[in-house]
Amino acid sequence: MLISVHMPKTAGLSFRATLESYYGDAFSPDYGDYPLAHSPDERRAAVHNYAEAIETTEFAGVACIHGHFLPAKYLPLAADPGCQFVTWLREPVARLVSHYAYWQASYDQASESTSLLHRRVVEEGWTLEQFCLAPQLRNVYTEFLWGFPHERFNFVGITEHFEEDLRYFSTHFLGLNATPRHLNERLASADDSVSAQLAGLDLVKIRQFHAEDVALYEQELARRRARETQISRARY
Repeated sequence: MLISVHMPKTAGLSFRATLESYYGDAFSPDYGDYPLAHSPDERRAAVHNYAEAIETTEFAGVACIHGHFLPAKYLPLAADPGCQFVTWLREPVARLVSHYAYWQASYDQASESTSLLHRRVVEEGWTLEQFCLAPQLRNVYTEFLWGFPHERFNFVGITEHFEEDLRYFSTHFLGLNATPRHLNERLASADDSVSAQLAGLDLVKIRQFHAEDVALYEQELARRRARETQISRARY
């Protein structure tokens, strides 16, 4: 079983395309939780209740689960030594900028699935700085990893190195050389326009506000560098 956590705005849809292509009917998407649409207490209680009731027989024929969920939800499946957890991280401020741009561009007032927080951001006209410093969006990575030690991940890709890391993942976990597929590129122009606003932000303040996520990202970036060093040494 491969359990893939799609952190928001980290190229998760592009990664999903690779997983779906490889696993076919054994691929199972899980996007029903909407973690950021609920308070920390609500989402943690939901994860706890799900994990308490989970039955491994529910996943007969499933080889890969991918989506927006807290990985602690599936920790009971980790009793199987073949169970592997993977995810991707992006530089936290860049992730926030992309998330803000996406919510602005994708807002659908008529959709029942649009979260209350998404509605507030758009309808109240939040600025990028308000979004970056919103308590509800503080340390998104850390919130997703509640109850789950990040060292438990068998692979953490870095979005800024998507093509290289996808090749590594595909070779070592799937036994193939996958061609990267870039989805949601229609929103690239929105990302670019918001990126121009970074010059007016207090980046030190924002990084301090998301200090736990920044520390986690830097730790995984260092882990990636160590992996690349090992690979280089093995070649020579």
